Amino acid sequence: MKAMVLGGPATLANLGYVNRDARAPGPGEILVRVRASSLNFHDYLVAVGLIPAAPGRVLLSDGVGEVVECGPDATAFKVGDRVMGTFFPDWPDGHPDERHTARMRGDHVDGFASDYVVMRETDFTPAPRNLTDAEAATLPCAGLTAWRALVVEGGIKPGDNVLVEGSGGVSVFAIQFAKAAGATVIATTSTDEKAARLQAIGADHVINYTTIPKWGAAARNITGGRGVDHVVEVVGGDLSQPMQALRVGGALYLVGALSRQPIEFPTALGIHGNRRIIGLTVGSRKHQLDMVRAVEANAIRPVLDRTFPLAELGDAFRHQEAKAHFGKISISI
Repeated sequence: MKAMVLGGPATLANLGYVNRDARAPGPGEILVRVRASSLNFHDYLVAVGLIPAAPGRVLLSDGVGEVVECGPDATAFKVGDRVMGTFFPDWPDGHPDERHTARMRGDHVDGFASDYVVMRETDFTPAPRNLTDAEAATLPCAGLTAWRALVVEGGIKPGDNVLVEGSGGVSVFAIQFAKAAGATVIATTSTDEKAARLQAIGADHVINYTTIPKWGAAARNITGGRGVDHVVEVVGGDLSQPMQALRVGGALYLVGALSRQPIEFPTALGIHGNRRIIGLTVGSRKHQLDMVRAVEANAIRPVLDRTFPLAELGDAFRHQEAKAHFGKISISI
């Protein structure tokens, strides 16, 4: 089998495209022919060495494919079933703890940058029936992060106001899930071109933060001065603007740190406004099963930016590094 693995030291120039021997699935395991993956910021940080991982680690946390062989006692799927990997292989359900979140695909354990993988059947869920392999492969990290923030933690409901930042995978999914729930979406972005695309996928209002640097007040004004109910925070760093936008009693879901800067938090706004900051990373297998049903029921289609073959994974990461993408970068395998 062919796989893209981490080199030593970890740099984009040291990614290795290697041949490995495939093995038969053992008890409770399945052999999956992987067809597609997608890039997440987590994958990039591993590839450039900012998240430590062992040399030779198979990269990428997202993966979709079909079952080609079932091991003894593996009964959840049959040969030919389309399946989608899970980000946390040890988190089936319940609240997160160290047992659930200690291992991540493409980081602590091998990921999906391989044409074949052997994993436990419990490491997978069915893939959405309404999506292509490339579309489905965008869901396990970015899609589930947005789902858990707004639906699981936020309990989003019709009429809520949601603020999302930027046009990456998590933000685009947050727009789609929020609109499916009947919410109003305010998005921020850096260009008029991206603003038009955000509106095309459902954003009700878009603020260009390069021309309106005090966008927190602008978002609050859109809501008539009340503030938004939910903020999906992917940037990190200085939280003064999203906290200005947030209503009294609202929640900010800290799901990313694209700025790579230390958090700066306006303490008084948080305390006196009873505003909550909830840190979260992706979700459980149960959360993913629920999300798959919602994606099918609401005919949600992920937004794909560009597709790269696995052999060009380094170029895909460089495209991600340039921050020019809109939606998800797809990897064909």
